[in-house]
Amino acid sequence: MSSHGAPIPMTSRACGALTGTAQVPGDKSISHRALILGAMCVGETTITGLLEGQDVLDTARAMRAFGAEVTDHGGGSWSVHGVGVGGFAEPDQVIDCGNSGTGVRLIMGCMATSPITATFTGDASLNSRPMARVTDPLALFGTQSVGRAGGRLPMTIVGAAEPVPARYVVPVPSAQVKSAVLLAGLNAPGQTVVIEAEATRDHTERMLAGFGAKITTEMTAEGRVITLTGQPELTAQHIDVPRDPSSAAFPVCAALIVPGSDVLVPNIGLNPTRAGLFTTLREMGADLTYENEREEGGEPVADLRARFSPDLKGIEVPAERAASMIDEYPVLSVVAAFANGRTHMPGVKELRVKESDRIDAMKVGLEANGITVEDGPDWWTVTGLGHGNVPGGATCASHLDHRIAMSFLVLGMATQKPVSVDDGGPIATSFPIFEPLMGALGAAITRNNG
Repeated sequence: MSSHGAPIPMTSRACGALTGTAQVPGDKSISHRALILGAMCVGETTITGLLEGQDVLDTARAMRAFGAEVTDHGGGSWSVHGVGVGGFAEPDQVIDCGNSGTGVRLIMGCMATSPITATFTGDASLNSRPMARVTDPLALFGTQSVGRAGGRLPMTIVGAAEPVPARYVVPVPSAQVKSAVLLAGLNAPGQTVVIEAEATRDHTERMLAGFGAKITTEMTAEGRVITLTGQPELTAQHIDVPRDPSSAAFPVCAALIVPGSDVLVPNIGLNPTRAGLFTTLREMGADLTYENEREEGGEPVADLRARFSPDLKGIEVPAERAASMIDEYPVLSVVAAFANGRTHMPGVKELRVKESDRIDAMKVGLEANGITVEDGPDWWTVTGLGHGNVPGGATCASHLDHRIAMSFLVLGMATQKPVSVDDGGPIATSFPIFEPLMGALGAAITRNNG
């Protein structure tokens, strides 16, 4: 069932051309970080365009629990009166992070080097996800953690009273792990160093620099070496959040597979550590163009125009691109179903430990709708049937995973028979306006009310 109430079954049917402008929500990654770094400043940080999905609202509530004053002024405009680096108060209650792996891991990092204790929990999906990937490196600072078997929530974190700086080589590409270590390093003396063999999304580094932290990035034989000087005084900022490329993926991909479609998605963040999907789609032959390219708040931004692309072809997606599009593989697999030939996606074992095992969830659902899928521990291959040839007709399990639910609803927009999901409720965690936005473009998505 949904983490926020009774299941909400939904069905998507083939529709006419999708046309118009899709104003997708603010970037979720940047929204989380703006609230957290605002809470670690002295003074007032103002934020416009904040994503007001449940994941981000849970992070806002957590920052209040640690002593920051967080105010919603309406229309995506927020302010945060921070408590300064090392100024977090011990929360009175358990911190519930809902469905958000990003939220809980970043928050664990930012409190890990303060002499306070906090207990974290989440919904059924989050409580099944591994946290040792964060708690192990946090232990290098002197932080202690006690959780359920397998390093799972609920978990209590005892912050280091006398933290020491850490040097950590990230074993698997993960922006969440990297960010947790850097946030912990803010309140540790000396220099904290994070080394990643493959570059992951760099919103944390960009935003730390914008708030006044001393942080450097250097490419070496070891990989990308990020060095943070601890115990800075962060300066309150104004953050204008770009629109979320992960949310833009859904109207963009839908436009590519629905005949006659022409959709403009404005103000999309095109940070190179996030834009792998759009590069991949263009390699498949998608009619996808960037308009009005510019920079806002240190992040590259453009308007995306996506048009129906009947001659998509299957490709080999480079494994090194995985980190820049890890959340977009489910909807990419939907586009691949309408391409001609095989789309092979290696280097994606991270998908096995997201909100669900996303490879397995998509494999089972795509196969039920007539698509051949092969998979291994860190790869999968979708054999496309070409435009107009995907049967559809199945009901798919969303596994409490918003991206799985939305991906199958996009699938149903171009299949021969409707496609249903057992529970679309989790969509509210990241893209609360998905239904009305897609409906305004011309999609036929309905809720199955008994």
